[in-house]
Amino acid sequence: MDSAGQDINLNSPNKGLLSDSMTDVPVDTTVAAQTPAVEGLTEAEEEELRAELAKVEEEIVTLRQVLAAKERHCGELKRKLGLSALEGLKQNLSRSWRDVQVSTAYKKTQETFSQAGQKTSAALSTVGSAISRKLGDMRNSATFKSFEDRVGTIKSKVVGGRENGSDHLPSPTGSDDKPLPDHTPF
Repeated sequence: MDSAGQDINLNSPNKGLLSDSMTDVPVDTTVAAQTPAVEGLTEAEEEELRAELAKVEEEIVTLRQVLAAKERHCGELKRKLGLSALEGLKQNLSRSWRDVQVSTAYKKTQETFSQAGQKTSAALSTVGSAISRKLGDMRNSATFKSFEDRVGTIKSKVVGGRENGSDHLPSPTGSDDKPLPDHTPF
């Protein structure tokens, strides 16, 4: 394919040209000429294949030029429209997330998690009810009532001493006239 015969009309005389920063891989025809021909090929077949190879490589160069021009044009259009790479990424991610959400695998997973959550909630509710019932039964037991009475008695002794205007606990020895000495180690 002859590059002069290519129609690279992109509405600009400079659109079809490669920039200086783009380089193509050069084809070294001397290496190809030095390599021995595959056995079983005649010289005519080999020449025909070499000509076809040169033609394909020329088409590749032309296609690279066209692609580079199209990419530049696309960039210019995006710039004129105010679209940035970040905006494009956001749109792609949003579109991908919508695609995932409508997929059957996502819907099945979501349904499974929903069912598991409902079952877990029901199980925790049952466990909570059972614990509440057991605590209520325990509170009504004789052992708990005895413990509650003892705590109440101790509380009344502690609070009772403070209600009488004394800042110290009653003395275990019975002498209420002196406060307990302060034995702070520090």
